[in-house]
Amino acid sequence: MIKISALASHSALDVFDGAKDEGFSTIALCKKGRERPYLEFKRIVDECILLNDFKEIPSESIQQKLISENAIIVPNRSLAVYVGYDNLENMKVKFFGNRKMLRWEERKGEKNYYKLLDEAKIRRPRIYTPDNIDSAVIVKLPESKRRVERGFFFAKNKEDFDKKLEELEKDGIIDEESIKEMVIEEFILGAYFNVNYFYSPIFNRTEIISIDRRIQSDWDEFYKLPADIQLSLNRTPRLIEVGHEPATIRESLLEKLFEIGYAFVEATQKLEPPGIIGPFTLQLSVTPDLDIVVFDVAPRIGGGTNAYMGIGSQYSKLYFGKPISLGRRIAIEIKEAINSSLEEKVIF
Repeated sequence: MIKISALASHSALDVFDGAKDEGFSTIALCKKGRERPYLEFKRIVDECILLNDFKEIPSESIQQKLISENAIIVPNRSLAVYVGYDNLENMKVKFFGNRKMLRWEERKGEKNYYKLLDEAKIRRPRIYTPDNIDSAVIVKLPESKRRVERGFFFAKNKEDFDKKLEELEKDGIIDEESIKEMVIEEFILGAYFNVNYFYSPIFNRTEIISIDRRIQSDWDEFYKLPADIQLSLNRTPRLIEVGHEPATIRESLLEKLFEIGYAFVEATQKLEPPGIIGPFTLQLSVTPDLDIVVFDVAPRIGGGTNAYMGIGSQYSKLYFGKPISLGRRIAIEIKEAINSSLEEKVIF
């Protein structure tokens, strides 16, 4: 029997909980000092492989152990960040889904999500250089001490951009390497949502499973303060992601969400065959004119799916007659593939 494995971070709890609900055994790839949740929640973790560093995952010994246990890896963002695209693409262990899609999450390089969105004809923010900023922007870049995380700041114009960039560098939050990786996007004023999709080769459809929103520090409380207090604090919120909360979207917008979801899947099939398989997230803004603008892409399970762990999501019930989480949706796909002798469609 196949076992479900994941790097123990990000959305791994949802993956393990969903796997157990469908009768699978689970293996958590844990880092020393960060293993406690996966040891405490004993019902959903059958085995915890303790590592000195996540970079040990592609090692021959760990791979052979996973292969001997008939385990498949469900990739998350942490796996891509800590292990690296080259390493995970060359691993012998089998993965759920198309592991080559993970590289497309980047904003720069030959494979980037802007190219995917353009191929799908999905509206996205304009991209600026530091010299041609002519509107409000959001700047995305890694922080100097948190390379694995992506930092953000807003600027109302070029003068404001220059000032904030200089302040962040002076305070040591960013450095020259951060600036090299910087992307400057048009700021879209609207309501923000993370839409968690699932492309199923077994059921031959693109599903909307759940929607969530980010909780960010120190932005989450900062923007609730009266304007005069915000100004008096004279600080730039860092927008560090610390959690997620469930959300719904008005029903009249679901038509557009299905349209861009199917278009995205078709674009991935053209640019990185066989394309996206399983979960992906489109982070988007709904403008006052009810236009959809996608500003970020996660070609794997999203970071907010734990918001529905244990209770399931509202849209999943419309497919399965019961609310399930995205982690359980993955396990259902694997089980259906096994029962139909179609593992080669979802496991690579």
